[in-house]
Parts: sequence; C-alpha cells; structure tokens
Amino acid sequence: MPAAFFRAHHRPNAGLYKEGLDIYVHMKSTIDIVNVVASTKLADAFDLPKIEAELEGSDYNKEKFPGLVYRVKDPKAAFLIFTSGKVVCTGSKNVEDVRTVITTLAKTLKSIGFEKIDMEPEIHVQNIVASADLKSDLNLNAVALGLGLENIEYEPEQFPGLVYRIKVPKVVVLIFSSGKLVITGGKSPEECEEGARIVRMQLENMGLL
Repeated sequence: MPAAFFRAHHRPNAGLYKEGLDIYVHMKSTIDIVNVVASTKLADAFDLPKIEAELEGSDYNKEKFPGLVYRVKDPKAAFLIFTSGKVVCTGSKNVEDVRTVITTLAKTLKSIGFEKIDMEPEIHVQNIVASADLKSDLNLNAVALGLGLENIEYEPEQFPGLVYRIKVPKVVVLIFSSGKLVITGGKSPEECEEGARIVRMQLENMGLL
C-alpha cells in the first residue's frame, strides 16, 4: 500500500478511502457492533393510545415523550413509534436484525387492526456504534499531537478519551488510553471498520502502537 495512505490523517480523501476498502475487504472484522439505529415509515398515521391498549409491553406517555416505546426480545431491539407513522429502531447488534424486527413489528401492527401498513418499508440506517480493541496502552498526549490538533478534541479533565473526527468515511472515533476504541456515526459496518483501521494504521505509522 502506498505510504501516502498512512499519511492521509490530515487530508483524507475518497480515493484513498476506496483503496483502503479494496485492500482490506478480505480481512476479518476487527469491530464489534454495539448498536444500530435505523428509521422507517410504516404508515401514514398511528393511533398511539390504540397501540398501547392492544400491544402488550408498549408504553405511551405523551406528557413525557411524544412517541410510544415498544421493546422486543428476540432479536433484542426497542422501537419508538410516532403518530406520523414513523418508527425508529434501536438496540440491534447488526443490520440484518433491524430488517427482521421491523418486518415483525409491521406484521404485529397489522394483526392488531392497522390495515394500511407498509410491509416492505424503506429502512434508513442513521447511526452504527461499534467498539474495537487495539490491545495496547496508548499515550493520548502523543496521539493528539500526531493526529493533528485540528482533527481532535482532547480535554482529559472533562472526558478520559480523545475524540477523533475522520472525514472519509465520516465517523467519530473515541480513543482511550487502554487501547479501546468506540466508533460512531457510521452508516454501515464497513464505514465503522474502516474508521478503526485508519486509526490503527495511523498510530502504527507514527510508532505509537
């Protein structure tokens, strides 16, 4: 791989990002997905009091929150259901489970009397949160200088981790002195994976890992 890819932490670009994906696509995943947040629209409108009355385990208190909360266990997920017909799904561990639980919710809503349900809705992944472990202690002061102060936020008195904003892919990586990473803002597992790999390669190139 060209050395320019490893020096790209100050000025990342789409070409280098694609190059990285092409080269690393065969490698085993180094991240664990913690949470997938996705949205969809199942109907033109929902009667939330009716859903609460008919759907066991649902909770609706409009004084506290404008949406109805409904949790499922297998696969584990939570839904926020709104009068507009929009639904937000959170808590899933992979994108495939999101499709499964949303399809199950659509069937469930239809079974309790909501006839005009979109059974094949368009699903938009809004955010994926993932974790990774570099398995090495880090000197965050040195990491901050190496990554460039214009790209990071590091205030150890307020937060123990370093916040690194990557432009391509557009993700935020929290870097901790333990070597643990939290990647957020990705729209796909591949973006989170690439964010973790960029951090690893940059730290290795700087001799910090």
